[in-house]
Amino acid sequence: MSDYYGNQPQDVRPGIDARRLWAGGVATAVVAALLAVVGLLIARGIFEVEVLAPKGEGVWGNASTTTYALVAAAVALLATGLMHLLSVATPAPSQFFGWIMVLVTLIAVVLPLTLTVAPSAKIATAVINLVIGLVIAAVVNSMAASARTLHRRRSQRSTPPPPTQQQWTQQDPPTRYYDR
Repeated sequence: MSDYYGNQPQDVRPGIDARRLWAGGVATAVVAALLAVVGLLIARGIFEVEVLAPKGEGVWGNASTTTYALVAAAVALLATGLMHLLSVATPAPSQFFGWIMVLVTLIAVVLPLTLTVAPSAKIATAVINLVIGLVIAAVVNSMAASARTLHRRRSQRSTPPPPTQQQWTQQDPPTRYYDR
């Protein structure tokens, strides 16, 4: 069975537009880094919780704020790479990606709770990690869905070109409506 243009179902295969995926991955990295900074500013400035900042460093903290933001951006890029790999190698990339991201985010949430710091710092770090993980997972997953494409397989035989306007006048053009 073929479609209107003569393509057989085996003539196309699912694929991914790598440029769109990675452009979205870079944008997600920027969002993740900014989320880390906003989370730290809220924890330190509004709730006065010393998250990743030694005493006396103020609301902005020290270089650990930059490091935290860069790690969040790196995680977003790693998530994009994972999605790219899963998209070309597995039958259900979104499912596998979702499970992997849930488990990685769970690790990022539980890990700060095991540290020997003030309970408020543990909770604030866990919440920031949760928000960053969920946002990265959601954005990369939706962005990958919009970057999915169908690629034509190269074959020995050639497929006929789509009908021209002149051919349409000789027969009824394709329509979505049915005769009554």
